[in-house]
Amino acid sequence: MKITAAVVRETGAPFQLEELELDAPQAGEVLVAIRAVGVCHTDIAIQKQWLPVPLPLVLGHEGAGIVEAVGDGVTKVRAGDKVALSFGSCGGCPTCSAGRPAYCFEFSARNVSGGRPDGTNALHDVNGNFFSQSSFATHAIATERNTVKLPDDADLTLVGPLGCGIQTGAGTVLNRLKPAAGQTIAIFGVGAVGLSAVMGAKVAGCGTIIAVDLVDARLDLAKELGATHVVNAGQVDDVVAEIMGITQVGVDFSVETTAVERVAEQAVSCLTFLGTAAMLGLGPAGTRVNVDMTELLIPGRTITGVVEGDSDPDVFIPQLVALHAEGKFPYDRLITTYPFADINRAVEDVESGAATKAVLVLG
Repeated sequence: MKITAAVVRETGAPFQLEELELDAPQAGEVLVAIRAVGVCHTDIAIQKQWLPVPLPLVLGHEGAGIVEAVGDGVTKVRAGDKVALSFGSCGGCPTCSAGRPAYCFEFSARNVSGGRPDGTNALHDVNGNFFSQSSFATHAIATERNTVKLPDDADLTLVGPLGCGIQTGAGTVLNRLKPAAGQTIAIFGVGAVGLSAVMGAKVAGCGTIIAVDLVDARLDLAKELGATHVVNAGQVDDVVAEIMGITQVGVDFSVETTAVERVAEQAVSCLTFLGTAAMLGLGPAGTRVNVDMTELLIPGRTITGVVEGDSDPDVFIPQLVALHAEGKFPYDRLITTYPFADINRAVEDVESGAATKAVLVLG
């Protein structure tokens, strides 16, 4: 079938809307008419080739839409169902079998190889299958495993970002760190992922939630969404000292979303004894976390990487939808919508900070 998709043809080049040919779904696959799709920093990172996913390429990995057709063997969804699309996973490796598909042994092949794991592609003449969807398009081929069925009354403009950025921030807190009520947390960088972590920390009942950023408007929003304290890193001499001044002993947990090496160091140094720092930020290849071993060993601190909020999308996305409906997770406040044709303006606004979470609307 003929579709319209946003294509990146060269490193750092703008997205171009092009007519492409998309094959029908194979066994285990789902054809989705995309109604809305979030713009994630990972899309921008691949556009810049921070990770070498082959070009030309159709990106997009926070899709939401309506099922138009299913391949053989698909039972989870049927034509007419509303769905959100998330990351791909195999379902059979040790981590998938343990209910932790974000760490699928085939994650790279199914999400960032430029095609299906067998090397084929549903798109003609360009690379696709990005996060098993390539949803910067009017239609996408997903798989049954990365398709999450939604209630009939779901607002498709809102649910797309739950597939990656929103679940990454919230899931890091609720699924991986799992703070007890009253514990303390610092969140470095309060864009869409960081603000989702702030909201997750509030849901968890953290007693002290410290948001760190350079932009006052984002810090103001963080306070409205649950932060008890904010630190503008550009206006203080020592961020770690500021956090120690608030907590006296450091925080139980920290979440680092920026992929800035100095900030990652601060996220470790601000921890109390036996504290845990979660690293989420995606930077260019070679980005490192440099920590003095005595800062790690003597306090018994832990540094952990987290992908996709350590989430099982079939479980966690409906939980976030329910929390939003209850007024406990108001992530809609992060969203700015754009027509699909304005994808490059949306990307510019995300990079400048003018938009916290851009969502492209396709109808």
